[in-house]
Amino acid sequence: MAELTLTTFLTLDGVVQAPGGPGEDDSGGFRYGGWVVPYFDDDAGRFMAEVFERAGAFLLGRRTYDLFAGYWPKMTDPDDPIASRLNALPKYVASTTRDRGDWQGTTFLGGDVPAEVARLKERLPDGELQIHGSGALARSLMDRDLIDEYRMLVFPVVLGTGKRLFPDGGLPTAFRFTGTRTTASGVAVHTYRPTGRATFGSFLLDE
Repeated sequence: MAELTLTTFLTLDGVVQAPGGPGEDDSGGFRYGGWVVPYFDDDAGRFMAEVFERAGAFLLGRRTYDLFAGYWPKMTDPDDPIASRLNALPKYVASTTRDRGDWQGTTFLGGDVPAEVARLKERLPDGELQIHGSGALARSLMDRDLIDEYRMLVFPVVLGTGKRLFPDGGLPTAFRFTGTRTTASGVAVHTYRPTGRATFGSFLLDE
């Protein structure tokens, strides 16, 4: 059985929209695409290479798939730790509008995507089924408690607007902290595993 892991870039105020560049996702009038670029240093690159080395397969939202498919197949260096795995390993794409793609090793998932993902986790061998970006997909899987590990690269910038990873109305969830590291440019990498529903208490003493 595969573990489903999410690796994502966030601002300090939780925004995940269009980290890589202008025009990546300008829905809702978003004007700040590319906010990771000033902070993405060699340390962050090394961490991402380590993540991709653990991949057994990839699960992507349609928008992220299109971005990746437009770039990574052109990167043919067999020693590139990211391109070599993205191009060689299976890629599963959640989409309600597409059912095929030209990138080798691509399978599209339709219908009840969370249910499809649950079945996919069961039938894949031990290893990581990795989500990268794909915020809308990630949010739909959070609602079914399907993500086993969250790797969040928090960048030292606040945008004040944009799509966020954890939406209003999401399930109250508790997490166990499993690791952290900080890059030279101030990117904080936090890793968590969900442990179930959040619990609550009070600092007020009974009278």
